[in-house]
Amino acid sequence: MPVIDNPQPLFRDLFSPEAVAARDGRPAAGMFLCNGDQNTAEICAGAGLDYLLIDAEHTALSLEDVVGQLRVIAGYRVPTMVRVPANDPVLIKQFLDLGAQTLLVPMVDDAEQAAAAVAAARYPGGCAAGAAAGQGASTSSGQRRAGVRGVGSALARSGRWNRTTGYLADADAHVSVIVQIESETAVGHARAIAETDGVDGVFIGPSDLSATMGLLGQQSHPEVVAAVKHVITEAQAAGTIVGVNAFARDQAQDYVEAGADYVNVGADVALLARATEALADTWCPASAAGAGGETGRGRPGGAGGERASY
Repeated sequence: MPVIDNPQPLFRDLFSPEAVAARDGRPAAGMFLCNGDQNTAEICAGAGLDYLLIDAEHTALSLEDVVGQLRVIAGYRVPTMVRVPANDPVLIKQFLDLGAQTLLVPMVDDAEQAAAAVAAARYPGGCAAGAAAGQGASTSSGQRRAGVRGVGSALARSGRWNRTTGYLADADAHVSVIVQIESETAVGHARAIAETDGVDGVFIGPSDLSATMGLLGQQSHPEVVAAVKHVITEAQAAGTIVGVNAFARDQAQDYVEAGADYVNVGADVALLARATEALADTWCPASAAGAGGETGRGRPGGAGGERASY
């Protein structure tokens, strides 16, 4: 009987010359999915964004929540990253086995940690991406890429329960690793991280970065912005795609002009929070006597400020 396959695009596919040309050379734009709801995921998948980013680090999402969202998004063929909770080989194995193909690994501070993330996503002795097309399975030094991923594709959605022909031999062609630079230490190792074999891209997190710089909550502080732009420059020099989280439109545009290849410009929960606040401010305004001098309904910062530039 014929087997039906439904291959999904990888995040890195957005940066092929053909894909970049198809969007007239503009950077890719996407958003976080944080609340775990499949209806929300489907609504966002059909909105026209270039990619989606399911966040399993700063949310209460279970493995079941993540796979449920991946299933509804699959109908729209939107490249989807999943941010794992930690740079841990067991967690990475689980997220890959449930069918996540592009993983975003947080808190990567140096090339050694980047290499560990890549190893966790590869089978021992497995082929490098593109090997099936005859590009080989070796690094530039001639050594086969070492991997530590446990083998369980026959039991898992990743290889479609053994329906994906040659999945074990060609697994790297189905998997992509993006690492997150989000500390002052990582900024100092940005070039080495970006040059790590098997790292397909870099994602910059200004929130944690600002905290490690002693500027907690000040993502748009000039020193933080300068650090982000330094990482963009270093990643570009390494020939690695680089993106950044920036909910504030002006800040996002500034990073685009600095050379960011992609920008994460929102989150489902943030959009809902700001929209419901706007409704409340319009239809249920707080009395002047009870406002306490704060903006909106006693919320600091109004609709902008650092809250908008997570």
